[in-house]
Amino acid sequence: MSAQVKDKEAFQRLSFLYQAAHCVLAQNPENQELARFYCHTQRSISRRLVLRQDPSVKRTICKSCSSLLVPGISSTVRQRRCRGRRWSVIRCLCCGQTKRFPSNPAYKLWAEQPEALLENQPQADQKPAAPQGPPKEPSAQKAETPSVTYGLQSRPTPQGTAEAGSSMGKGGPSRR
Repeated sequence: MSAQVKDKEAFQRLSFLYQAAHCVLAQNPENQELARFYCHTQRSISRRLVLRQDPSVKRTICKSCSSLLVPGISSTVRQRRCRGRRWSVIRCLCCGQTKRFPSNPAYKLWAEQPEALLENQPQADQKPAAPQGPPKEPSAQKAETPSVTYGLQSRPTPQGTAEAGSSMGKGGPSRR
């Protein structure tokens, strides 16, 4: 069973406009206005139809002037260090807008991680596996299970530590 893609024609049109912008710049680097028009049209279509573009596509289009960021033709790429971290700094030559991306080779976008893929997500009609072991008290079970929020895992906080017993947080006393 193949997954149906919503707005398949719209994605094909976006892909065509992106490829056309690349071809225009490859044939004649002076013709940046036409490539900018294609990218602006692509961006407005994706905004109007509320379609998510791939991060690799979004990284190659300037947010302010919608020009295609091709290193050496319409942008410059520099490697910088700031506070011990390496960054790729991409500067648009049309408007001067800069983008910074981590240069860590081990860095992966959320979209590239296996947890983000739909086929790895539990289906709504499937029931999760029952826990194997003796049932625990609800309060002890809640303290031991890590919470998952937007793909980020937080470590469980034992109830006996000073953090769990403290009523003073960043914003003052909390009402419990």
